[in-house]
Amino acid sequence: MDEHPQARFIVETLAKAGFIAYYAGGWVRDLLLNHPSDDIDIATNAPPETVQALFPHTVPVGIAFGIVLVIVEGHQYEVATFRRDLDYKDGRRPSGVAFSTAIEDAQRRDFTINGMFYDPLNEEIFDYVNGQADLEAKIIRAIGNPYERIQEDRLRMIRAIRLSCRFGFQIEKETAKAIRAHSTELFPAVAIERIWGELTKGHDFGKLRPMLVQLHEFGLLGIIFPSLEEQPLKEIEDRLVPIKDYPLKAPVIASLLPLFPNSSLEEQLRLCKKLKLSNVDQQFVAFLFHARELVSLQRPVEKVEWAYFYANPFASTSLQILSAHLEPLKRGPFLRQHEEQIERLQKSIERIQKHDPVVKSDDLLKAGIQPGISMGILLKEADRIAINEQLHEPAPILECLKTLPIWPK
Repeated sequence: MDEHPQARFIVETLAKAGFIAYYAGGWVRDLLLNHPSDDIDIATNAPPETVQALFPHTVPVGIAFGIVLVIVEGHQYEVATFRRDLDYKDGRRPSGVAFSTAIEDAQRRDFTINGMFYDPLNEEIFDYVNGQADLEAKIIRAIGNPYERIQEDRLRMIRAIRLSCRFGFQIEKETAKAIRAHSTELFPAVAIERIWGELTKGHDFGKLRPMLVQLHEFGLLGIIFPSLEEQPLKEIEDRLVPIKDYPLKAPVIASLLPLFPNSSLEEQLRLCKKLKLSNVDQQFVAFLFHARELVSLQRPVEKVEWAYFYANPFASTSLQILSAHLEPLKRGPFLRQHEEQIERLQKSIERIQKHDPVVKSDDLLKAGIQPGISMGILLKEADRIAINEQLHEPAPILECLKTLPIWPK
């Protein structure tokens, strides 16, 4: 696995100052699995104040928890002092920490496969929690008492499922029991943004579909989305079948929408608000809803409507999503039909994207039309005529406009 020289520089600097420093957590797991990983966290016995003194560019992102962000050549790394957590009062974060040893630091972590350290200078693994054995056995196991680990941080329930789906590992029996026992306690301990972050990671690794199914198996999907609580597992599985063929660049929210078939646009936008999604995600949801309506219309659709549809940056992804919901033999013809229509309307699509209509306000001014409501109506109609008739010069469009009732007498 590629190692970041900047991360190694941090470890070397701490070692030269007389401290221990290791890579920690997920990077070590991925090293042993031979999976690529850029996410290097560093654990050390150096106090946070010392870390700040040793490096010129730092940010005290969690100084109360011993966490300092160290920036080297534009690369950022979390450097955390070995610690043990004090009491958890809110089901999410400890009330405080006490600086400690590598062994105690490992024992406070979530799962055995995430509890190992790696010394890059001596190329040595430190495994105080039997993480290597569970990696070999393909098991997700909580460190210590699983009920306590989950009570400390309810998000660990979702994280266990994400890791299980990402690597194809089984969740160990007692850990699974603890997840089921605490599933109803997800809220209010965990913010919806943290849950969305876990779903996003599942999507990024191409495992969101099995993750959603497994969340339902453990009773968590219905906690996150109460309208799904009574749905049979088979129904959830069936609804999610199309997302396996969604394009990789599709937003995460697109893969959740099939869970709510026949939902209105208002309901879908309320879902976005619940998940606290960005305006861009909300715009995509609205566009996809419009796309679904457009391709299913029984009435003829004017070329101008198609051209504006294709000119939208969400169009290609939306068409690929819609094709995934068709029978396999119908997908190719569906996409080819739109590819051919895009080719026929290419000039108009490019003009829309460049905000460069064939007939402009200057053309209407020369024809004696004064600025105002009437000019706006004429410009819109000129655009419709230009695209529907595929006219690319102003003159014939103006002649056509003059024959219409909307042309001022």
